[in-house]
Amino acid sequence: MDNGSHNFQETPQNEQQPPQNEQQPQRAPKKPKNSGWRQIAIVAVVAALIGGGVGGGTAYLAINHSQSLGVTDTSGKAGTTKISNVSVNENSASEQAFAKVKGAVVSVVNMQKAESNSDGLDTFGGLEGIFGQDSQSSSSSQSSSSSLQEASEGSGVIYQKKDGKAYIVTNNHVVSGSDKLEVILSDGTKLTASLVGTDSTSDLAVLTIDGSKVNTVASFGDSSKIATGQTVLAIGSPLGSQYATSVTKGIVSAKSRTVDVTDDSGNTTGQATVIQTDAAINPGNSGGPLINLSGQVVGINSMKLSGNSGSNATIEGMGFAIPSDEVVSIINQLVANGKVVRPALGIEVRDLSTVSATQQKSVLKLPASVTDGVVVAGFTSGSSAKSAGLKQYDVITALDGVSTSNTAALHTQLYKHKVGDTIKLTLYRAGEQQTVSVKLSQTTSDLKN
Repeated sequence: MDNGSHNFQETPQNEQQPPQNEQQPQRAPKKPKNSGWRQIAIVAVVAALIGGGVGGGTAYLAINHSQSLGVTDTSGKAGTTKISNVSVNENSASEQAFAKVKGAVVSVVNMQKAESNSDGLDTFGGLEGIFGQDSQSSSSSQSSSSSLQEASEGSGVIYQKKDGKAYIVTNNHVVSGSDKLEVILSDGTKLTASLVGTDSTSDLAVLTIDGSKVNTVASFGDSSKIATGQTVLAIGSPLGSQYATSVTKGIVSAKSRTVDVTDDSGNTTGQATVIQTDAAINPGNSGGPLINLSGQVVGINSMKLSGNSGSNATIEGMGFAIPSDEVVSIINQLVANGKVVRPALGIEVRDLSTVSATQQKSVLKLPASVTDGVVVAGFTSGSSAKSAGLKQYDVITALDGVSTSNTAALHTQLYKHKVGDTIKLTLYRAGEQQTVSVKLSQTTSDLKN
């Protein structure tokens, strides 16, 4: 995702992309050449003084605090050092929360068809050789064949067992483009997964697996009740199943952060409200749970901010999770209907900012005071907006009085309504401002407006 100069990265494991603006390791500076015995002597004396001071101080600390530190006095006799019985008491809430959920966290493997060419290179989406040699191909063969290969890995969490099946929530981008899905349980068991439904708008998906091997199911907590500064744990498979069920600890950095959502072409299609956390989230963590210290899932890890900011400052510890309240609403619709139903206007749009100033004046005939909005480029079949009287090249500037400066803002306001609601659009047509009432129809996951 792109938010200004920041780069929001979704995190399937095998995305072989070069790191952006990565700090390169610095070589240690060369040791200056010393000449003359006087310099050597001075260095030796200073080293002796520093060494004696540190050593003496250490000895004093050990002797005078041996009881509190658990150091055994060996009466100066060499070779008799022992380990003393010192226990560390710390809050075990994190350990208990992790133990409660870890059995429900899985790795999700995205398998895709790869064409094995006569040169022995696999092809994924037109990129040849990115995954190396195909062990089954022959350089002497001129034919090609299709085989399933691992394209990426992500994470997921089992949240329900019913009728012999176990249900898993993960990210849509983890399963996108898959020809087959595999799930690896926390004990290493591999199972074939079936796709129940996906929703690209929220970046969520639901899978099912055979429930007979599943012993642990996670529960959802109320994400509206979390607090900034609250401790949270992120669980998943960073860098793939080799590091399955890894846990990182952090806090809730912000309860409600709005970030832009982009499509595959990089166009902003909406905005998402997410939980910000500084718990480490790495490639492969996508789809894994963000939990509170009661072991409840309060979010699904989805993205991170990486690279450098505009000031060239390195970005650290900025990960984002989809709040559990939204997750539950989406996955229930996916299980019930295989899709998510949202209100729709039935229009195709583009941001006014992408239209040249000349066309804004000559084609749209906009007054100079109108600089933001959404242009109606076309209509979908059975469009409620078209029925209400909207026309091509109308420029929508507000929905129910709230500014719609771009497509993301339009979606944000639109999705606050339900199918069947009547809303008011403020728009400009041929330079004249108008208000039009539209009764919202419904759309599914693959339609946006």
